[in-house]
Formats: sequence, structure tokens, C-alpha cells
Amino acid sequence: MDNRNSKAWLYLLPAILFLGVFMVYPLIDVFIYSFEEGYNSASQTFFGVGGYNYSYVLHDPYFLQAVKNTFILVIITVPLSTGIALLISLGLSSIKPLKDLFQTIYFLPYVTNTLAVGLVFMILFRKTPYTDGLANLFLSLFSAGPVDFIDGPYWAKMFVLCFYTVWVVMPFKILILTSALASVKQDYYNAAKIDGTPRFRVFTKITLPMISPMLFYLIITGFIGAFKAYSDAVALFGTNLNAAEMNTIVGYVYDMLYGDSGGYPSYASAAAIILFVIVLTITCINLLVSKKHVHY
Repeated sequence: MDNRNSKAWLYLLPAILFLGVFMVYPLIDVFIYSFEEGYNSASQTFFGVGGYNYSYVLHDPYFLQAVKNTFILVIITVPLSTGIALLISLGLSSIKPLKDLFQTIYFLPYVTNTLAVGLVFMILFRKTPYTDGLANLFLSLFSAGPVDFIDGPYWAKMFVLCFYTVWVVMPFKILILTSALASVKQDYYNAAKIDGTPRFRVFTKITLPMISPMLFYLIITGFIGAFKAYSDAVALFGTNLNAAEMNTIVGYVYDMLYGDSGGYPSYASAAAIILFVIVLTITCINLLVSKKHVHY
């Protein structure tokens, strides 16, 4: 038994070293930086240790705006994208002849470059001196608009960001849910059909419980991905997200490190740790909820 354990640890050693060097050590390093006040990356010096960095970040209006934007993005896009993906997956599962074709079409946005999709969305929604954009052309059919979705009011910019995020993440969710639906045994549906069970009850009592592990996986990864959003906002509103009031927490961390007002690794580290705590807390809550509603 000892020989087997030794071999097992030997096989795991490369993965343990990789995780330790590239994940555990950087996390510990960032945690230490977050308490070093006045850290200078050039001279590797600091003048004190304490919680000032956290206090500064939590009172910084740019960080508070980033937190607000990130939470709105998470609350809207995660349930909306998962729900739409589930509906589309149910539709695809009922279309047998062209199922593979539609799966490929819906998956195309996922393999397309994020910035390229963002530029297309910017063109569709941006209002210029020469054109109001395709979105405003659609609104004009209902005697509404025009609205500048890129440089206009906050709600319009947030709408575009949420719309874009849902568009980007939905293909992956459709692929996962379509595979999950295909793995449900047909015997359950046949038994329900014999009993004359209504379709909605079949969906809530058979389909949802059977695919609940995949739904839970998509919700967890959706929350984590939405909290890490940054490139989506850059693709739509440019690099100066603070001026556009569309920055995210990850964008704030990047600005503190490399932006025009950057050069403050201690503040960036404090913001990164705050983001880590938020994501960890929400993930733990989801894990507790999953014990009652996920069926393995």
C-alpha cells in the first residue's frame, strides 16, 4: 500500500508543482502585496504594513463604479444566458434532421475572436454623424430613438454590454446543455408518456433533475466568468473605461497596474483580493444551494 501511495504522489508531483508555482504562490504573493503600504516595484520597498490599501480601494469611486457594473453584469447575464441557452437546447433536441447544422451555427460566436465581435457590436450600436446605426434603424420602426448606445446614457451602455456578454457566452452553454439533454435516458420519457404526464411536469420532474449537474456547472462558471469580465468592455468602449463609467473590477486592477494612472501594485493587489473573496463567497453559496437542488 505504501508503494502505491508513493507512486500516486510521484504521478501527481508535476501537477502539484505546476499549481504551486503558477497558482498558489502568486495568490500568496498578491495577498502579501495587498498589505504593503506604499510599495515601489522599482526599488522593491515599502514604508509600512497595514490595511490602508483596502481602505483606499473601498473608498475609491472608480472601484465602487466597477463593483456596481460587475454586479449588474453578473445578475443580468448569468441567469439570462443560461435560460436562453436551455430553451434553445430544448428546441435543438427536438429537431433531429438539422440538429448538427444548428449546433454548428450557434457555436460559431464562441470560436470568433472576442474583440472582433465587440467591434461588430460597436458598429451596430454606435451613433455617428453619418449614421445612427442598425440598432437605431430598428428602433425607428417603432417611432423610438435614436439612442447613442456607446457614448450615450449609462443604461444604454450597460444594455449593450449585457447583450454582448450574453451573445458571447451562450454558444458554449448551448453545446453543454444539448449534450446533457442527449444523455437523458429515453426510458424516463417513455414511462411518463405512458402515464400521460403533461410536458411541463416532464420537464420539471425529469429533464431538469437529470441535467441539473450541467446547469450547476454552467451557473458556477458563468458567475466566475462574469466577475472576470474586462475584454468585453474594452472591445465596446475602448481602454478608458473609467471615463465611460463602464469599468469592471478586473479592469480596475489592470488600470492600477498598467493604466494611465497605474503603477500602484499594492492597490491592485487589494482589489484583486477583494474580487477573490467575492467570487469565493458566491461559489460557496452556490455549492450549499446545489446540495438540495442538484441530483447526481
